[in-house]
Amino acid sequence: MASCFALPGTVSAQPSSETVVRSFKGKGIVLEIKPDAMEVVIRHEAISNYMDAMTMPFKVKVPGMLAGLKRGDQVSFQLNVAADESWISDIVKTGEVPLGPEISREPSAAPPAAGSKISLLDYKLTNELGQAVSLNDFRGQAIAITFFYTRCPLPDYCPRLSRNFQEASQKLEQMTNLPPNWHFISISFDPQFDTPAVLRNYGESYHYDPAHWSFLTGPADKIAELAHAAGVEYTAENGTINHNFRTLIVDPRSHLQTVFPVSGDLSDQIVSEMIKALTTANGR
Repeated sequence: MASCFALPGTVSAQPSSETVVRSFKGKGIVLEIKPDAMEVVIRHEAISNYMDAMTMPFKVKVPGMLAGLKRGDQVSFQLNVAADESWISDIVKTGEVPLGPEISREPSAAPPAAGSKISLLDYKLTNELGQAVSLNDFRGQAIAITFFYTRCPLPDYCPRLSRNFQEASQKLEQMTNLPPNWHFISISFDPQFDTPAVLRNYGESYHYDPAHWSFLTGPADKIAELAHAAGVEYTAENGTINHNFRTLIVDPRSHLQTVFPVSGDLSDQIVSEMIKALTTANGR
């Protein structure tokens, strides 16, 4: 699969007349409950017409829906997918399986401090056009950087990050008298699958302009070091990649201006931060 777009499913009852929600039946085993985030991590079987067997975090919309669930519970559920979000509902416990204790995790990687001078590491990566590039090549530009992978199946995760860049770049391109030294960089932490050809097809699905938006892949160890420096942590598990979110705005003087540690619709905020980075650096 060369992009994050899922296959068609059953159209369910809709929150509004303009919102199409596709629904899919799922089964799996609960691995972790995150009640404060209204999220549950499930190792699920293949979901017909949508995605392969994976381990994924799923959101819920009803706070009490996770009550009584525990690690090791077998569940069935309904996966609901709209254009901009996904969530599960109708969670039913169907059994239990013995699982070992949950492995304690290291604290999430901390993002660099805003305002600090950051090193645009000179690792040789490869862009979607097959060209050798490094982050240093973008020195002197206002840049936005995020990390993603093209196989991410849920619209409110990596596809949302890409839509943020799509919408923000289109808005910036339409502005007159804006300095042209700005660029968006999407770095894949799935280099084995995300080849330059895959990345180019993916970029084209978002109508990207290579003059202002690049998709990068490269050696796994170098990608990991870049991600760690940005405060991104990720682990490959059962065909998917569990990860946190970081979108960084770096001004043309290589100072970190802003870190967005979330997904969601950030396009207007990214536009504002990019304009701020450009106008401040250019003495406006």
